[in-house]
Amino acid sequence: MRILIVEDESINASRLKRLLQELEPDCQILDILDTVEGAVEWFKNNAMPDLITMDIRLADGLSFTIFERVKINCPVIFTTAYDEYAIRAFKVNSIDYLMKPIEKSELEQALQKFKSLTASQRNNDITAIIKDFVTKPAFRLRFLVNFRDGYKSVNVSDIDFIYSEFKTSHLFLKDMTVVPIAQTMEELEEELDPDLFFRANRQFFIRAESIKSISNYFNSKLKIQLKRTADHEVIISREKAPFFKQWMDR
Repeated sequence: MRILIVEDESINASRLKRLLQELEPDCQILDILDTVEGAVEWFKNNAMPDLITMDIRLADGLSFTIFERVKINCPVIFTTAYDEYAIRAFKVNSIDYLMKPIEKSELEQALQKFKSLTASQRNNDITAIIKDFVTKPAFRLRFLVNFRDGYKSVNVSDIDFIYSEFKTSHLFLKDMTVVPIAQTMEELEEELDPDLFFRANRQFFIRAESIKSISNYFNSKLKIQLKRTADHEVIISREKAPFFKQWMDR
């Protein structure tokens, strides 16, 4: 079993390595990485491991950023001191979510889970393994928003796109109305179904049906023109462009 550890606290990394070697004496610890940037470079230059253990908060940001920049197609056991990232973790290749301090028995169960999955579906693509195992999280279906002297419900299906302006998130609806909401863009990334919404950049979530045209932009970026408004310019970075193309081409 070839295992990569992504952990920015040296004490935790050393303990995790020791536990893994106790539980799986024949395992090979490929490397211990402590930053998003270091992990991205590692994946660009090395073969995919069999399994990754990954802390969520790294020295230079959240480890979810790694999945936006490189394609990872092996299972991940997330390790964290924070429980608010569970839903987001299972949107990527997570097969388990362990809270720090990690107990040896919990890590052993996670490893057994990994081995049972790969053994029973050895001939299947790892994406299918993860899809079969992970229960799809419950994504947001509607928003309760302020309306006149009370409230009204806005269905997710009525949203054309979402944007942030002056530190406030706004729903741009298909009937051309704009509704401010309390959730931050980071919170929305946890709550929205990634099959329906793509985080184009820090300011925008877009839907496939909200797009009028896609154009090449300088430095390998993409420029998106939206159907219902010309007031908002949506630029997708060079790093995110391949993931956007994959998201659109399915």
